[in-house]
Amino acid sequence: MKKNTVNEMKLSFPSKSVNEAFARAAVAAFVMGLDPTVGELSDLKTAVSEAVTNCIVHGYRRESGVIYINGAIYEDKRTVITVRDKGVGIADVKQAMQPLFTTSPDEERAGLGFAVMQSFCDRVRVRSTPGRGTSVTLEKQLGKHDE
Repeated sequence: MKKNTVNEMKLSFPSKSVNEAFARAAVAAFVMGLDPTVGELSDLKTAVSEAVTNCIVHGYRRESGVIYINGAIYEDKRTVITVRDKGVGIADVKQAMQPLFTTSPDEERAGLGFAVMQSFCDRVRVRSTPGRGTSVTLEKQLGKHDE
């Protein structure tokens, strides 16, 4: 574990839509020791759902692949969750993060996934390489109600 890390986890699972609920539940269970508020927990679960859905729909384009989730909790109650795929990648991350941009306009996609993640997290970082995959890192401070 890295310095100041209280706990960490690693998961991998098939890129099936049914596993989006599994990812939400696993991340929720991972952070429960921080005693998050219902709102904090809901925000984090929603952001994870969006990231996992992006892997399934855009990263693997509904083909089979593996989704990886790494999580870390730090002494200051900062939670960092990274959702990663080894899919098609994103050619222009800046453009992809613009609200309403979608690579699947024919599928009634709103193009709000990254905007939703940004609204529910303190920080969102996206790294991607075309042909090699995408990594979305979500940071959220939990347990603010203790202060």
